[in-house]
Amino acid sequence: MKFDLFFSICQTPVDGYTPSERVMFQNFFSQVKLADALGYSTAWVAETHLSCQVQKRNPQAVIPHFEGEIGLNTDILQLAHIVFAKTKKIHMGSAIRNIICNGGPIAHAEAVKTFLNYHSMDSSEARRLELGFAAGRFPFSNIPYGFTPRNEMEKAAWPVLKTKIFQEATEIFLRLLRGDILGSSEISPKLLSAKDFRTQEDWQKVRSAHGEKVDEIRVPAFWKFNPVGVIPFDAPLDLLRLTIGAHDTETQVLANQFYPVGVFNLSITPAAQIEKTHEIMKKAYHPKGGAWNRDLMPRTVLVFLEDSEWKAKEKAKKALETYWRAIEGTLDPQKIANAVDNALVGTTESITEQLKSRFHQEDRLMLWFDFNNHDTNDVERAMHSFMEKVAPEFA
Repeated sequence: MKFDLFFSICQTPVDGYTPSERVMFQNFFSQVKLADALGYSTAWVAETHLSCQVQKRNPQAVIPHFEGEIGLNTDILQLAHIVFAKTKKIHMGSAIRNIICNGGPIAHAEAVKTFLNYHSMDSSEARRLELGFAAGRFPFSNIPYGFTPRNEMEKAAWPVLKTKIFQEATEIFLRLLRGDILGSSEISPKLLSAKDFRTQEDWQKVRSAHGEKVDEIRVPAFWKFNPVGVIPFDAPLDLLRLTIGAHDTETQVLANQFYPVGVFNLSITPAAQIEKTHEIMKKAYHPKGGAWNRDLMPRTVLVFLEDSEWKAKEKAKKALETYWRAIEGTLDPQKIANAVDNALVGTTESITEQLKSRFHQEDRLMLWFDFNNHDTNDVERAMHSFMEKVAPEFA
């Protein structure tokens, strides 16, 4: 079993205290240096774009009840350079990098290759950039960059179409990363048909907006460009490993047509779905990546580690209630109970047993210690206890 860390760098009030941005990053750097010393494998960092606080002023705010910023890291590439300079062994990962905003997939392919070029200038550097990528969690981060319907048909089809546009972005991003010379005319076409929609009524609305009663609608490229090549061409891709943050099988399989790409998952995902994804990826994983293994599906899991079961459960319940109230504005007792059950909650002994009973011995977990917790000494205590008393059981 492999143990990574997930860092949210979430600047939200906890018990009435909101750290400054500077303090938030000071805490992160302290924690990541400790993680390196303790032997955690990879530091995965959440990436967020545009202010959650400011979006609350606008019509149709996505998270109107959330106070503060859901994350402060806006660029894993800049952050990784700093972390690599401060540490010795730990890899860096993005969970996730949004390839839609900030210029779209071409700009992100160029930025990643530039990072790899600089990162490899020290010939002794062997640490990877674990690049998780997706389309972003919140629409307000993408809309200013033009990620909106272009006509009435696209507006009607948007819940389905935005996934297909992310597939287009994924193909562009991966093909340019691997060194292709590519123009938009060479990208796989986007087609809409009845099978894409949940109901026949939804499909009829799209056909009506399209203006023609056809069985299939071909959607024009979202990014239109003449053939381009992304430099530096000689960027060392052996220092890069990719993971996609997409839950639908079609997108996961599509990505692996072009490049070896792992799959993110959550600890709350049903076990049957986790195993099904592993079985699919055994066949779909790009051959250049070798054989599929469970290490290629990192999974987030909240950790509430205390010296008593009661204390850990109370801490978990309080943190999750605060989070769900902020995200949704309401409390669903069943959702809180399920979230607590899916977290690792308890003493080192009970968490060891939870890991043995709930996870596969070859799983890779992104342990989330800083959830709703600004007490960096407490976070670091839990990180240390886990590696000293839990991790050795799985060595």
